[in-house]
Amino acid sequence: MIGRTFDTSHGSIHYWVNPRGTCTELQLVFLPGLTADHRLFDRQIEFFEGRYPIFVWDAPGHASSYPFEMSFSLEDKARWLNDILMAEGFNNPVIIGQSMGGYLGQMYSQLYPEKLRGFISVDSAPLQRKYLTGAELWLLKRMEPVYKHYPWKLLLKQGSNGVATSDYGRALMRSIMMTYDGNQKRYAELAGHGYRILAEAIEADLPYEIKCPALLICGTEDHAGSCIRYNKAWRKKSGIPIEWIEGAGHNSNTDEPEIINKIIEDFVKELE
Repeated sequence: MIGRTFDTSHGSIHYWVNPRGTCTELQLVFLPGLTADHRLFDRQIEFFEGRYPIFVWDAPGHASSYPFEMSFSLEDKARWLNDILMAEGFNNPVIIGQSMGGYLGQMYSQLYPEKLRGFISVDSAPLQRKYLTGAELWLLKRMEPVYKHYPWKLLLKQGSNGVATSDYGRALMRSIMMTYDGNQKRYAELAGHGYRILAEAIEADLPYEIKCPALLICGTEDHAGSCIRYNKAWRKKSGIPIEWIEGAGHNSNTDEPEIINKIIEDFVKELE
């Protein structure tokens, strides 16, 4: 993987790309969730590198994509992503988005439906307004103070243990969270901003229709918010097939990487 940067009016985005592969007609775009960084998909990168062109990033404001002016929208984020992908020759992207990465994938589909070749949601949820209550939207906009005043050691423990069930998944998320050790204010601002732009995108009440082949993945032990409830409703209303990952948490791709890799592999092969 080659590390590169993309400059925006808000700051520089750091990303990693390998444009080579035995099949170059499709490109795999891995998008980590809120507060996570590119390491979240290490097991997927190891599996697919050399087989398909691959992209992964530290999302704006995250890890090495810092400092970054936190006044952008989810739409801005999707447009920057598209600019990077087009510059790298990723003209037929398959987006695999975990949690916030899945929301970003839906925004990308809204803006560039003709470009997206495939979409896999990993422990994410629908971006359409009809799935959320007014109370849930209200809370999304007010999460920053919660993270700012929560005891850091407890937040570190719950933030790592609460999103994964495996030793590997928990240790990885703890390592990612330690990026912000000693600067809880930055972590709170990052999380709070992410939830706010998510709420704003939902309130925009756009169609967010997935017009390409799609797949939902969700861990049976995903207790992040109402992810399981959202995915059941998403499957029922959209008809998008779903894979339930037994015993996996919110970061199911770190809890059961072999299973997730096989699911992604089979999905992409159908697109070739």
